[in-house]
Amino acid sequence: MSSRLQLIIDRIGPIRNIGVVGMGYVGIPAAALFADAPGFDFVRGFQRNSPSSGYKIAMLNRGESPLKGEEPGLEELLGTVVSAGKFRCTSDFSEIAECDAVTLAIQTPFKDPKDLIPDFSALIEGLRQVGSHLSEGTLVVLESTVTPGTTERMAREILEEESGLTAGEEFCLAHAPERVMVGRLLRNIREHDRIVGGIDEVSTARAVELYRPVLTTGKIIPMTATAAEVTKTAENAFRDLQIAAANQLALHCEAMGVNVYDVRAGVDSLKGEGITRAILWPGAGVGGHCLTKDSWHLERGAQVLGGDLWYPHGPESIFGVARMINEFMPRHMVHLTLEGLKRAGESPEGAKVALLGWAFIQNSDDARNTPAEPYLAAMEEAGAKVRVHDPFVERSPGIEVLHDLDATLEGADVVTIFTGHHHYASLDPVRVKELSGKVHPVIVDGRNVADPDAFIRAGFVYKGIGRGDRNSHPIQE
Repeated sequence: MSSRLQLIIDRIGPIRNIGVVGMGYVGIPAAALFADAPGFDFVRGFQRNSPSSGYKIAMLNRGESPLKGEEPGLEELLGTVVSAGKFRCTSDFSEIAECDAVTLAIQTPFKDPKDLIPDFSALIEGLRQVGSHLSEGTLVVLESTVTPGTTERMAREILEEESGLTAGEEFCLAHAPERVMVGRLLRNIREHDRIVGGIDEVSTARAVELYRPVLTTGKIIPMTATAAEVTKTAENAFRDLQIAAANQLALHCEAMGVNVYDVRAGVDSLKGEGITRAILWPGAGVGGHCLTKDSWHLERGAQVLGGDLWYPHGPESIFGVARMINEFMPRHMVHLTLEGLKRAGESPEGAKVALLGWAFIQNSDDARNTPAEPYLAAMEEAGAKVRVHDPFVERSPGIEVLHDLDATLEGADVVTIFTGHHHYASLDPVRVKELSGKVHPVIVDGRNVADPDAFIRAGFVYKGIGRGDRNSHPIQE
């Protein structure tokens, strides 16, 4: 423990002013909750005034949320803290000098999972901005999911180089990974336990002080910074693995003519002390910022910190195989689509496809790494004409996203459900067929939201993930 750092903290006193770097799905709700906590005086949200995301600044300063999916309570809370004068968004990073604590919530994707080299360029830029305006005694917390060892190594080096201060002696440094899911951001931050790991005891204690006021039912779990990094990457790798197991089971069920959802319900019914057999849901693919890359952060951490590994790792590890299976599912959706067209006597060349759902998760506008993207590319390569509909996604680079469902369905040879938005659960087969104008339109359900029997009765050719009991049904004339 550094007595010098503790003396500096004692002189500064409690955390009052907070900065949050990165106004996205993590930074926005975190900033709002910090601002709502009575013990904190003021919160600054830091956002680059870039052509792609600079619009967020004005919206946030009006108390409006740039996140347009269903996020209960978020816009109301933003309006409250802005009106109370406790939150403001700015592109002026020099104001970091006024903060007692600064968190960074910046994306950390991989350039290419094959070589396990992450793209830390955005995080590095954020760290340099923070470091160049860092004051003595400030707490810096990485909330971004990173390769284990990043906080102690890369982050520390950049912050020390830019500030001229020494971590653990003149400022605090910690990792406290976010654990949120779109659709329940505020609830997750308040209710999930918070993993907090500092590079030393003083940093850990200061980070605990920062997060405790925003928790309701959640508790603080302190550990080292590297252990916190491993915890976050591991929990996402395990979830990706569980989804991959469900997807593999769904593929087997299709091959054997069985309904995977019946099997899932049967397996899930085995309960009792010491028994855990719950199966997650299969689907058209895994998207989002986290699961698509966090297994690779975990794998890379073992290589960076563990050296020459003697056991299966990287793409050959169980986590690497899980990634391969989950990345295969959009290709399987293409296979189901082509099989459906073949059964309907149609060719993919010139076929009109209504792709329903561009967000990677239901009732959200989060389209990062959407599994619908490789499906669209493959169908267009096969000669199909694809129209994309999503009720929540307002913009997506290079993609025209329609909001008129009827217009999207009009003349469609194939209706493909990629996202389980509640809008699609109420699709009327008769109406959809009428809009399509086809005798035997095809429906491909990647999320099990459509009633297969209702669509089959209406004359559709039905294909669904894991629906081996229906994928070869007689076509109703």
